[in-house]
Amino acid sequence: MAMPRPEHPFPQMERANWQNLNGEWNFAFDFGKSGVDRKWYERTDFEQKIIVPFCPESELSGIGYKDYMNAVWYQKNVEITEEQLNGHVILHFGAVDFESHVYVNGKEVGMHKGGYSSFAFDITDALNPGTNSLTVYAIDDSRDTMQPRGKQSQRYESWGCVYTRTTGIWQTVWLEFVPKAYIKNVRYFTDIDNQTLTIEAKVVGTGTLAAKASYEGKECGCGQVKILSADSACLTIALSELHLWEVGVGNLYDLELSFGEDVVKSYFGMRSVRLDGYKYLINNKSVFQRLVLDQGFYPDGIYTAASDEALINDIKISQAVGFNGARLHEKIFEPRFLYHCDRLGYIVWGEHANWGCDFSFADRLKTFLPEWMEAVERDFNHPSIIGWCPVNESWKYNGRMHDEDLIRIIYQMTKQYDPTRPCLDVSGGYHVVTDVYDAHDYTQDPAEFAAHFAEFGTTGVISHLTLPGDKQIMGLPTFISEYGGIKWDVDQTIADSWGYGNGPKTEEEFIERYRGLTDVLLDNPNMFGFCYTQLYDVEQEVNGLYTYGRKAKFDPAIFHAINARKAAIED
Repeated sequence: MAMPRPEHPFPQMERANWQNLNGEWNFAFDFGKSGVDRKWYERTDFEQKIIVPFCPESELSGIGYKDYMNAVWYQKNVEITEEQLNGHVILHFGAVDFESHVYVNGKEVGMHKGGYSSFAFDITDALNPGTNSLTVYAIDDSRDTMQPRGKQSQRYESWGCVYTRTTGIWQTVWLEFVPKAYIKNVRYFTDIDNQTLTIEAKVVGTGTLAAKASYEGKECGCGQVKILSADSACLTIALSELHLWEVGVGNLYDLELSFGEDVVKSYFGMRSVRLDGYKYLINNKSVFQRLVLDQGFYPDGIYTAASDEALINDIKISQAVGFNGARLHEKIFEPRFLYHCDRLGYIVWGEHANWGCDFSFADRLKTFLPEWMEAVERDFNHPSIIGWCPVNESWKYNGRMHDEDLIRIIYQMTKQYDPTRPCLDVSGGYHVVTDVYDAHDYTQDPAEFAAHFAEFGTTGVISHLTLPGDKQIMGLPTFISEYGGIKWDVDQTIADSWGYGNGPKTEEEFIERYRGLTDVLLDNPNMFGFCYTQLYDVEQEVNGLYTYGRKAKFDPAIFHAINARKAAIED
C-alpha cells in the first residue's frame, strides 16, 4: 500500500536526509495500563495492525474503535545503517495524545506530556546497525481535568459541539539524520521598514552559520556568523528586494541555512502586525479579518487529514465563500496546514485545546503551559499566524471561576516568548489581561444583533456582553470572534443534529439571516473583524456552510459577495 501522508511534515525545517515512518505499525490496547509491568516495551508481536498517523478511533487507522482507551501501544522495526549512526538520529513525533513513553530496543529514550505539540528525542545511543525496534506507549484519559482535550467528547458518545476522541499517534512520525554539529531551532524576525531578516538560531556544536535568501529563484541576501563557544547566535540579512506577505497573496522567500555539513531548507514571509486604536494593522494597513471557525476534524481521519490535498482544500473552500482566514479552534493544527496558510496568504489565530482542563485550580498550569509554549516556539515563524489565543471560553468550572493568576501567567509567558504578535488571553470568556478584546454572540435575529453593537460603534462599549472586569479593559481593538452558528441540516438525515438557536425554514431565510448578521459587523466603524461559526459541519453539529464531507450547502458565490465587501474600518 502507498505510504499515508508521505510529504515532509515540517517545511520550515526540511532536511534531505529524513525517513517517514508512517504506515503499518503493530498495535495493542492496554485497557488496564499494565503493559509496562508486563514489559511490553520488549515485545515485537502485538496482535493488531494500525496505520499511522491515524488515531485508532478513525476508519483510516484500520481499527475504528470509538470507546475509551486508557492506553495503547505501538511497535515498528526500523533498519539503520552504520553510516546513519555517524551523526545524530532524531526521532520526531508530530503529535501523540496524551502522555508518551518512547522506547528503542527495549530502552526508554524519552517521555512527553501533551496531546497537541510536537516533540523529538535524540535516539542515537540506543540504536544499533541493522534492525531496531521502536515502541510507543501512549496514555490518554480525556476525562482527566488536568489534561486539555479540546473538542473531544468527555462522554461515550459525541454530542452537541464535542466530537469523537483521538488517542495516541495522530501526526506523522519520522527520523532525521543530522551531522554531529547541526541547527536545532531557528526564529525569524522580519522588519519590513528596514527590509531585513534577523535569524536567531540555536545549534549543537560549533561552526559557521550561513543563510541565503531568495525570491522566485533570485538571490536577495546572504550572511554568516561564527558560533564557537555558545549554543546560539543572531544573524541579520539585508534584503535587496522587498515582497510583502499579504492577505490573499503569500509572497514567500526561500531560505537555505547551513551549519557545517548540516543544510536546512526553509522559508519566511515579510510582514508586520501591530495595533492602532481599534485597528488591527497588517503591513501598516487596516485589514478587516473575515474569519471562520475551523475545528480541524475529518470524517475518515478524525483529527488527521487523509492527505495533503485535504488540508489545502479546507483553505480553498474557506476562500471560496469569502473568508480571508480562520480561528484554528480548540486544537493546535499541524505545521503542514500552517505551511499552506503561509503559501496562500490565509491569516489564522493559533489556539490551544484548553477545554477539559479545569482552570479553577492553579496546578493545571503545569500541564497546560509547557505544551502551549512548545506550540508557540514551533509555530513562531509562520507569517500566516497573526495572533495567539491560548484559552477559549474559560467559563466557570462546576461553579468555580478560573484562577486569574493562571490566565495572567499564560498571557505573560506568551508575550515574553513572542513580542511580535498580539495575544488574546481568553476568547469569549472572562478576560484578565489581553491585547485585544473579543466577545461571542449567537443571537440569531439580525435586528437584535444590530442593537447589541450600536453603542459600540459610537462609544466603544458592548454593555450587554460585558462580563465581570471586562469594562476595565475595553477600548482595545475588538472583534466578535464567534457569531452565527446557523443550523442547517442539508439532507435532514442527522439524528439529534445541533446548532445555535432555531434553524431557518428555507434557504432564502438562511441567506438573509447570514447577510443581516454579517452586515452588522462589517458596517461597525470600530470592529476589526468577525469569526463565523463555522466552515463545515462536524458530526452532529450542522452549522457549517459546508457539510462534514466538505460539500457546499449553498452557492459559495452568495457568501463570497456578503463576506468580501469593504468593511467600515478597512483602509
